[in-house]
Amino acid sequence: MCFYMRVWGITDTGMVRKENQDAYQVQSIAEYTVAVVCDGMGGTNGGQIASSIGVRVFGDELEKVLRKDMTAEQIRQAMTYSVSLANDAIRCEADNNPEIRRMGTTLVAAVGRDDLAVVCNIGDSRAYRISREGIQQITKDHSLVEDMVEHGELTPNEARHHPNRNLITRALGPDAVAQPDEFSVAWKKGEFILLCSDGLVNTVTDQEILFEIIHSDQLDSCLNRLLTVAKGRGAPDNVTAVLLMNI
Repeated sequence: MCFYMRVWGITDTGMVRKENQDAYQVQSIAEYTVAVVCDGMGGTNGGQIASSIGVRVFGDELEKVLRKDMTAEQIRQAMTYSVSLANDAIRCEADNNPEIRRMGTTLVAAVGRDDLAVVCNIGDSRAYRISREGIQQITKDHSLVEDMVEHGELTPNEARHHPNRNLITRALGPDAVAQPDEFSVAWKKGEFILLCSDGLVNTVTDQEILFEIIHSDQLDSCLNRLLTVAKGRGAPDNVTAVLLMNI
C-alpha cells in the first residue's frame, strides 16, 4: 500500500439477508491507493456475481491505465473508462446466463494520493470526506428518493425512512451505457475518505460515523464499532465500508 495511506475495510451479511451481495477491493497502483465498493442486486447469486465482477474489472482496468503524476482530469477519465468496461463485463455475463439476466450493482470508488482523491459513483453507494471540521457527503445518490428530495417532495430525513429508498435510478448491468459521476477532492494529512454501501448509512447516522472515526481513540476498530451499531439496529441489508486515511 502507498506509504502515505492507511486503509481499513469491512463487509458483513447483516442480520436479515442470507448472502452477502456486497464486495470491495483495495489495491496499490503506481502512486495511488485505489478502493472500490459494490452493492449487488438481482436475486439469488446475481447480485453477488455482479458486485464481484464490478470490483475486479474496475481494478484490473485501472491498473492498465493509471500512471504517476496524472492530473485530476486524467484520473477521472481513467475511472470512467474502467467503469464502462466493468459495466460491459457484467452485461456480457448476464447475457450468457438467463438466471442472472437482471443482475446489477452499484459502484463507488476512490483513487487517492497524498494531495488528491478522485471519486466516482453510480447508484446509491456513497463516499464521504471526513475531518475534524466535520463529515461531508461527496457523492449524490442515484435513487428515486434523492430525486424526490431535489424536487422538494421529501425532506432528507423522510427520504432516509421512505419505503422506496432502495430504488436506484442508475446501476452497472441494467444500463447499456454506464453514467458515473466524478468528483475531485483536495484532502490533507489526517483526513479520511469513507466508501460504503447503503446498508451502513441506512442504519447509522452521519454524526455517528463522524464520532467513531474522528473522536474515538481506537481508530483501528472504528468500522467494527459502526458495524455493531448497524447490527444492533437490525441491519436489514449487507454492510460494507472502506476507510482511507491520508497520513
